[in-house]
Amino acid sequence: MSAEIVQLVGQAGPYLTTAVGAYGVAVLTRAEDAAVDATANLGRRMLQAVWRRRDAQGRAELEAAVQDTAEAPGDEDAAAALRQQIKRALREDAELLAELTRILPAGGETVHVTASGERSIAAKTIGTAVTGDNTTIRP
Repeated sequence: MSAEIVQLVGQAGPYLTTAVGAYGVAVLTRAEDAAVDATANLGRRMLQAVWRRRDAQGRAELEAAVQDTAEAPGDEDAAAALRQQIKRALREDAELLAELTRILPAGGETVHVTASGERSIAAKTIGTAVTGDNTTIRP
């Protein structure tokens, strides 16, 4: 298996499981939902791209993996089986690999930012941030 496939599926994993958690099995046919976060919608787009390019047997296998993942949120074995279905589809379809690569955010970067505590600030990038009292900012 190519390193490119392994890397892409590793980067896509959180998006896929978030999408399945948000939509369940309907993830394969559902339209984008403004009320669902961007991560889930990105995962939904990826799963639907795989779904569209599979034959009847491939669709049944993907649907079963999605069903198992939806029924057992947090079960790493179910999530791994879903990722395995994506890997299989990617090995069989180079165009699908290119399509999913385009769907992932640039660089496949996943950013987690956490702020904790009084007056905390969390950001991937930031210009000026002030949380103190009686602060004057001069240009």
